[in-house]
Amino acid sequence: MAGIWIIAETREQAFELLGAGRSLAPGMGAALTAVVAAGSASPEECIARGADEVLLLAELSPGEPYGAHLPVLEQEARAASPGVILFSAAARGKELAARLAARLGAGLCSACTALSFDKGSGSVLMERIAYGGAAIQKLTSSAAPVVVTVPPRSFAPAEAADGRQGRTRELPAPPPSAVKIVDRKPREKAAKDIAEARVIVCAGRGFDKKEDLALARELADALGGELGATRPLTEELHWLPEDLCIGLSGVQVKPELYVGLGVSGQVQHMTGVRGARVVCAVNKDENAPIFALSDFGIVGNLYEVVPKIIEAMRK
Repeated sequence: MAGIWIIAETREQAFELLGAGRSLAPGMGAALTAVVAAGSASPEECIARGADEVLLLAELSPGEPYGAHLPVLEQEARAASPGVILFSAAARGKELAARLAARLGAGLCSACTALSFDKGSGSVLMERIAYGGAAIQKLTSSAAPVVVTVPPRSFAPAEAADGRQGRTRELPAPPPSAVKIVDRKPREKAAKDIAEARVIVCAGRGFDKKEDLALARELADALGGELGATRPLTEELHWLPEDLCIGLSGVQVKPELYVGLGVSGQVQHMTGVRGARVVCAVNKDENAPIFALSDFGIVGNLYEVVPKIIEAMRK
């Protein structure tokens, strides 16, 4: 394997992908290269966190799409022949990963949550969730390089170390693109990005009516957290915005504390919280699946239990 590349659009992506790359580098005996966009992580930050080389993407002109870097990335990848190329599984990262893999004739494995290197076969082993979270799929690629997209917060960000040395090189500006961005209209969100929340209170189908969600919001405020919801509340009843939907078809979260209120715990939802450090549940059904996945559980009516929790928190 000639090396490991990470291609990042933001500072947060760079640090997390460097963490993923560092998990592979010792076993592969490969150098780690960070390809970062202008205005994201600095070369010094990337080198301190494990990069042996930093390639700086040229700043794009107004109206140029992020994908304009594709010809430059292809040229550099063909010259360097990395064994693994890691992208964040964000919207633009997924698009660029697929297009680069197609140009290189490379294997592409999307939404990988675990990576390892098998010295015996000389292959990168990848894992991702399958069948709605009911199984873990394990894969290897028969083509090199292997392009991998990593869901946000699947790996811990790489820690900085003093005294590391590395190289930095600026990549050439991309050729003129036939695609131009005419206008940008950001989608309005009704709440903060719950994927970044340290504490999440999730409302489930156990709530009788929309107005009762004020109880869940009150608990979230008492815990210093954010409000989330299951798919029925966001996509079927439309009680809450779709941005707050947690699960396989929604947001993947990794909070320090997750509290499910009236959440049954179906696998499609729990897949989205599998990275939570502590899982708590309140449900009147003692056989609800969520209790099998919880660190703490209370069997009881949420309308009676939650006010008592809020009162205790305020004290």
